[in-house]
Amino acid sequence: MNDIQVFLATYAQPLIWLVIALVLLILEAATVQMVSIWFCVGAVAAVIAAILGGSVAVQIIVFVAVSGLTLAFTRKFVKKVLHVKKTPTNADSVVGAVGQVIEAIDDEAATGRVRVEGMDWTARTSDGSCLPEGTKVKVKAISGVKLMVAAVKEKEE
Repeated sequence: MNDIQVFLATYAQPLIWLVIALVLLILEAATVQMVSIWFCVGAVAAVIAAILGGSVAVQIIVFVAVSGLTLAFTRKFVKKVLHVKKTPTNADSVVGAVGQVIEAIDDEAATGRVRVEGMDWTARTSDGSCLPEGTKVKVKAISGVKLMVAAVKEKEE
């Protein structure tokens, strides 16, 4: 056996765990939130178990246990520190707004437009009803690039 084969035979399991740890670290760096850092720590612990001569079963148990413990003990703290604030988009701002039908809405014919806050939108009704031009509507949701609307009752205005 040459030196490389001896090295690989001796350190194959630690190297596999090290590669797993690096992949998880890269995955963590590529995401906005903490997703895989706990598993990366678990993989590093498994590297140590492999170097110390632990069997594959012991390495897996160490990986799962350390990952679970770090997740359990740090998740709440990390969520507080990394409070991610959801910022609504411009499109989200029209949900709940009142607009007017500028082209009759007919879901079966796939027609209909509304004007909400000065912007024209393709629209469908949330209940499948047809609405004539001029009807006041309230935006219930956004589905793709279409507004889902419902007719406004007089007392809702």
